[in-house]
Amino acid sequence: MLQSTKNFFDQYSGTKPKIAIILGSGLTNFFEENEKKFEISYNDLKDFPKPTVEGHSGRLVLGEINNKIVICMYGRSHIYEGHQPQSLTIPIRMLREIGCETLIVTNAAGSLNENMPAGSLMLIKDHINWSGFNPLIGKNDENFGSRFFDMSNAYDSSLRKNIIKISQSENINLYEGVYIMYSGPNFETPAEIKAFKTLGADAVGMSTVPEIITATHCGLKNVGLSIITNFASGLSLNALTHNETLTEAKKAEEKVIKLIKKFINNY
Repeated sequence: MLQSTKNFFDQYSGTKPKIAIILGSGLTNFFEENEKKFEISYNDLKDFPKPTVEGHSGRLVLGEINNKIVICMYGRSHIYEGHQPQSLTIPIRMLREIGCETLIVTNAAGSLNENMPAGSLMLIKDHINWSGFNPLIGKNDENFGSRFFDMSNAYDSSLRKNIIKISQSENINLYEGVYIMYSGPNFETPAEIKAFKTLGADAVGMSTVPEIITATHCGLKNVGLSIITNFASGLSLNALTHNETLTEAKKAEEKVIKLIKKFINNY
């Protein structure tokens, strides 16, 4: 058992959550106050990587939605912060150890599609790992999964169908596409974006892929949603900034939270 799992159970003994959510940049208000049941800081989870980027508060919060206990990571860590890739396995493996079966990942991303502007939501159907890193390089821990494993359904097809049905019933416009991970911390060059489009990517960001690789390895079913905050470099008339990312993510927050909560209601 991970140290962070022990730290968690030292303070929480209630119903175990089956659904976990990771909030991306700018998403800060998933639970209403009356939905919250328990909260713990990442600082109290000894081996948990600590985020340093604005828009990632660093708290684990449990809440109840439609009589279901859900755990939410308010903030994530990134490779560009200096974390070792292997350390990014810890939050996901901890979620599995405390009982989670399904992982919902959100992120802020730049659009490579001229028809998918800022404010759009994109359901991730697959990803391209262009970061140069993999969190599972090194000795394999058989307690979580086998050395070699399949990634063909990393973004679970049945869960994606459910999300699409919900978006249609709620009149939420939902794109579907391929997410490509860039290491950061600088934004991509126009030439890199052009190359990514050639590879078949629809949106680009600096997270999510290590989490999905780890989650798939340890048997979780995954759903990924990108909040489009800007057009990528070479497609935008403006210089890219993190403030723009946070501002545009905040604008779409209500829409993405509504979609996720409806998904949980039907889970």
